Amino acid sequence: MARVNETILARMHSPVALIPQLAGHLIASGGKRLRPMLTLAGARLIGYEGTRHTKLAACVEFIHTATLLHDDVVDDSDLRRGKDSANVLWGNKPSVLVGDFLFSRAFELMVEDGSLKVLRLLSHASSVIAEGEVLQLSISNDLETPEESYLQVIEAKTAALFEAATQIAAVVGERPENEEVALASFGRNFGIAFQLVDDALDYSAHQATLGKSVGDDFREGKITLPVILAYRRGSEDERDFWKRTIEDMDQKDGDLGHALALMDKHGAITDTIERARHYGAIARDALAIFQDSKTRQLLNDIVRFCVERAY
Repeated sequence: MARVNETILARMHSPVALIPQLAGHLIASGGKRLRPMLTLAGARLIGYEGTRHTKLAACVEFIHTATLLHDDVVDDSDLRRGKDSANVLWGNKPSVLVGDFLFSRAFELMVEDGSLKVLRLLSHASSVIAEGEVLQLSISNDLETPEESYLQVIEAKTAALFEAATQIAAVVGERPENEEVALASFGRNFGIAFQLVDDALDYSAHQATLGKSVGDDFREGKITLPVILAYRRGSEDERDFWKRTIEDMDQKDGDLGHALALMDKHGAITDTIERARHYGAIARDALAIFQDSKTRQLLNDIVRFCVERAY
C-alpha cells in the first residue's frame, strides 16, 4: 500500500497547481483505500510475486476518486469524509475537470501495464459506473422504482469497480479461469453488500462517527432500499408522506425524524442489512476454492466488518 500511495502522489502531480491541490484534498482525506487494497489482497491470495498490481491498484483508486468528485457535483454534496467537499471549496467546474484528469491518469496507468485484458476490464468498469450514475438519476424521486432497478444501480455504480479491482489480480497473476471468476464474484458481491450497508447507514446515527451527516439521501430524494421498503410496506397516509418528501421534494422540519420512525416501524433498515449479509455470504463463499491462508481469512474478515459496521 505504501508503493500504491507513492504512485498516487506521483501521478496526480501536474504543473497546473490546482490539480494536485484539489485531487490531494480528497485523496489525502482519510479514505479507506478499500478498492486498491482488494487488488493487493487478491494478488497476495493467488501468490503473485510481481509488481504490476501496485500501479493497477493506484489506477483503481484514481477511477474511484474521479467518480467521487463527479458524484459530489451531481449530488450537490457539502461533505466528503467529514470535510468540506471539493466542489464546496473550489466550485463545480474545477471538481469535474480534475475528475476528468484523474480518469485520464487511470487510463495512462492501464496502458503502461500493457495487458489488453486489464485495459478491457477496467475501462468496462469505468463505463458501467457512469451508466449506473445516469440510471440513478433516472430513478431519482420515483417511489415506484422496483428493488431490481435499485440493485441494478448499485451493481453498476459500486460493485463493478470492486469486481474489476479483484479480478485484475488474477489476470496479472495469470491464474486459471476458475480463480479469476471466483475473485470477480467475490468483488461483485462484496460491492453490493458494501453499498447496501452504506445506504442503510445514511439513516443511522452512526453516520456521525463516519464523518457524514444523517439523511443526505433523504434530502436529495434518492431512491435507496430503505425508502423502497418503507414505502411499499406503508399505509396510504405513510405513502402520501413519502410522495410529498421524496417525489415532490416538499420537506419540512421533523420530516427526517418521521422518515426514520417509519423505517424502524417497517424494519426497512434491518432488512436492508439482512440483504447485505446475504451478498456478503456469497462473497465469502466465492473464496472457498482458494487454499486456506491468512490472506483469505483477512478478506473474509473485511466483508464481515463492512457488513457489521452498521452496528
